[in-house]
Amino acid sequence: MIRFHTFPIYQEIREYIKEIYKLANNLPKQEQFELASQLRRAATSILLNLAEGSMRLSNAEFNRFILISVGSASEVISILDICLDLRYVSPSIHQSFVLKSESIIKRLYGFRKALIHKS
Repeated sequence: MIRFHTFPIYQEIREYIKEIYKLANNLPKQEQFELASQLRRAATSILLNLAEGSMRLSNAEFNRFILISVGSASEVISILDICLDLRYVSPSIHQSFVLKSESIIKRLYGFRKALIHKS
């Protein structure tokens, strides 16, 4: 069985990515190949690193990939800040996505902590 499919955080991130894609699709046309693309890739990277890390042979390696996922989630927040500064998103949309991003980061850190204690 594929290990990462059993993680509740995995399903949460999948939903988050769908929302990010909708947001990215609503950015101005001139940003579709720049900022929107970067936003989609950063969000997708959260999930891909979680999946890749879960298939590693050691929890230490998996831990490293979780930290990369956290970095990608932080990158999403930075891109959202840029979108806010350029007035591509409203302050309320920005705040909503930042809170979701922070929730995912906290959950990833919690997952990491549980993994460390399991080792």
